[in-house]
Amino acid sequence: MPLSDMPVPDLVIRSRAVLVDGAFRPAAVVVHDGVVVAVEELDAAVEAAAEVILPPEQVLIPGIVDSHVHVNEPGRTDWEGFASATRAAARGGVTTIIDMPLNSIPPTTTPEALDLKREAAAPQAVIDVGFWGGAIPSSLGHLRELHDAGVFGFKAFLSPSGVDEFPHLSTAQLHEAMAEIAAFDGLLIVHAEDPERLDDAPEPEGASYSAFVRSRPDASELSAIEHVIDAVSQTGGRAHILHLSSARALPAIRDAKARGLRLTVETCPHYLSFDEEHIPDGGTQYKCCPPIRDAANQELLWEALVDGTIDLVASDHSPSTAELKFAGDGDFDQAWGGISGLELSFRAVWTGACERRIPLESVVGWMSGATAGLVGLADRGRIAVGARADLVAFDPEAEVTVSAAALAHKNPVSAFDGSRLRGSVERVWLRGEPVDETAAAGQLLSRG
Repeated sequence: MPLSDMPVPDLVIRSRAVLVDGAFRPAAVVVHDGVVVAVEELDAAVEAAAEVILPPEQVLIPGIVDSHVHVNEPGRTDWEGFASATRAAARGGVTTIIDMPLNSIPPTTTPEALDLKREAAAPQAVIDVGFWGGAIPSSLGHLRELHDAGVFGFKAFLSPSGVDEFPHLSTAQLHEAMAEIAAFDGLLIVHAEDPERLDDAPEPEGASYSAFVRSRPDASELSAIEHVIDAVSQTGGRAHILHLSSARALPAIRDAKARGLRLTVETCPHYLSFDEEHIPDGGTQYKCCPPIRDAANQELLWEALVDGTIDLVASDHSPSTAELKFAGDGDFDQAWGGISGLELSFRAVWTGACERRIPLESVVGWMSGATAGLVGLADRGRIAVGARADLVAFDPEAEVTVSAAALAHKNPVSAFDGSRLRGSVERVWLRGEPVDETAAAGQLLSRG
């Protein structure tokens, strides 16, 4: 419909660089009722209720969609909650998060537990929130009920999760879950470490980071991913490998994709930003599982992103209290494993991309378009007519030194503390409205 035949739009945003169809160009983005209704030439005559002209140093991109966030509410809200997590997300240019089924109590493994999640999130969410379900031994045979209740897929661990209320699946149970989920064409997302290989590895040695990495060897990831590939091959189902840290698994992943198996893979900002050689002994703020590995491994992950072997990047924001994160005074065996990076994830990846001359449009593709595609949210992750007007004004050349104490997530701990990052999120619009950190304007999302 021509603009002249439409009601007066709510908003027009003009920028010399708008990301449209994978490339930046000058444009005027016209918004009405929360949706992009036109993408016009920069100087097009558009009368709207409000007009924003971005300064030349800012670009307009779609809101980031973070498909891997641990909010932890209800039950462990002292670790994180919907108010603090969604506020941090918005400050980082994230307009949609999908919440993991743990470490909340109860975990999201039943429709009733999903209802509790929704009740907790609804009065607090600053941005949009969707939910993953959990595949644990006791929920097998009942996953369709949770699927029908609206979760975007099912998270499973193949090794102990770290919390008693979310036990891992055996290899046989993995195949059982994959077959059950394939029957209704759902999605299984997998923490892939093989517990037998972990048991065979040497124990962590106190504050030694290199000993901690040896305790979570590449072989554990590779073995578990091979189990997932086998389950996908046997069932025809769809699986997604979470937080890939080991480049040793890339050949198996490439082979699976070449065979046409329905497998996707993510990595995380911390694996792309930090390396084993620069993590100090006792630096438990860097502890995560699987672990951050060496610099050569990191470069192979970047290469796999560029060539499409790895499909997307998500934060795996997994916070805890400072007491838990630094438990044991630097002992990697005692400290909680998880990186708090929700507010920084987009800028961290952009910083690494700049060092490798990877363009901003690729980073947005990995963290917005691809993540939205993973969960089937076709209405976002791009700037196009008919898409949601979830938009971010971003200054790609600005630089900031991170202070964990100034971040919006609940506990002031982050591996990125002191890092120098590129980029600044200047403005964020949710459905065409400026995000207000004091208003619970976010919507609760359901699959489909």
